[in-house]
Amino acid sequence: MELDERKTKILQAVIRNYLETGEPVGSRTISKYTDLNLSSATIRNEMSDLEEMGYILQPHTSAGRIPSDKGYRFYVDTLMEEKEREVVELKEMLLERQDKMETLLKQVAKVVAQNTQYAAMVSAPLTHRNKVKFIQLSRVEAGQILAVIVVEGNVIKNKILSVTQELNDETLLKLNILLNTHLNGLSIAEINLGMIAAIKKQAGIHVDIVSEVMDAVAEAIKEDEDLEIYTSGANNIFRYPELSDHDKASELINTFEEKQLLTSLVQNSLDGEEDTGIQIYIGDETPVQSMKDCSVVTATYELGEGMKGTIGIIGPKRMDYDKVVGTLRTLQTKLDELYRDDGKKE
Repeated sequence: MELDERKTKILQAVIRNYLETGEPVGSRTISKYTDLNLSSATIRNEMSDLEEMGYILQPHTSAGRIPSDKGYRFYVDTLMEEKEREVVELKEMLLERQDKMETLLKQVAKVVAQNTQYAAMVSAPLTHRNKVKFIQLSRVEAGQILAVIVVEGNVIKNKILSVTQELNDETLLKLNILLNTHLNGLSIAEINLGMIAAIKKQAGIHVDIVSEVMDAVAEAIKEDEDLEIYTSGANNIFRYPELSDHDKASELINTFEEKQLLTSLVQNSLDGEEDTGIQIYIGDETPVQSMKDCSVVTATYELGEGMKGTIGIIGPKRMDYDKVVGTLRTLQTKLDELYRDDGKKE
């Protein structure tokens, strides 16, 4: 007999509750634990069926049930299938969205430069402020475990962990529950030393595995990731006599071509954004030395799920600030919509 949806949910609830408490699970607990809205009597009947089918056991009379090896196997196989499918879908979506995002942001930089007649830059959205969505540990082969970490923005990091002793299904599930219970929904800034110590204490003899997973989590949402920046309109600076001096112009053009110096501008924008998300640097206020004779206006944009990037417009100090700020405010409100629409196109 195959498990129907109701039996599957009850079995999963029994296993999750037992993994969390280590105590046999009764029908009253399950009635509060699931969203099935079933009576205790109905749940008892379903649990009796599950026991007859060999998925759960009753350790002694009048006690609740605990999972059997067959129950654990069903739970693990179902869980792994769901997680693997989710990870594959996320990876496919991420690759598709990355291509579309690059095209979109290059076009945004080009349109901004053409519209303002100044130089423009757009940074790809950073994910380092994102939060953990879920963590999945699974066996790869003898002595190795795969840690899959997914953060908001559907960024996926995989890390192979070496283990000195084999971990059974129950131990892996307990570690998954431990990690996800404590870390899901948190950013790197919210994962403090006290929390890490508590997780390691609960991990017991598997503290080394937890330590490696924590390192992988930090790496997945670290702040020093590579930053992609798209530029356009650098030659527009020659339109303005005060910037067209050969040495000044060459230095500015080099800044736009090399792009590394622009990262400080992006980081400044993200770290110091005001309520408006728009900042104006005039002359010496800019963090980029080659732009000391310019004015720079930046805006922070967001592409869903907390992924933030920067749009910057660089021009002479006598730039049309009203037009520039208006352009950036329009882009702030439209870019997320443009991105979503672009992602729907074939």
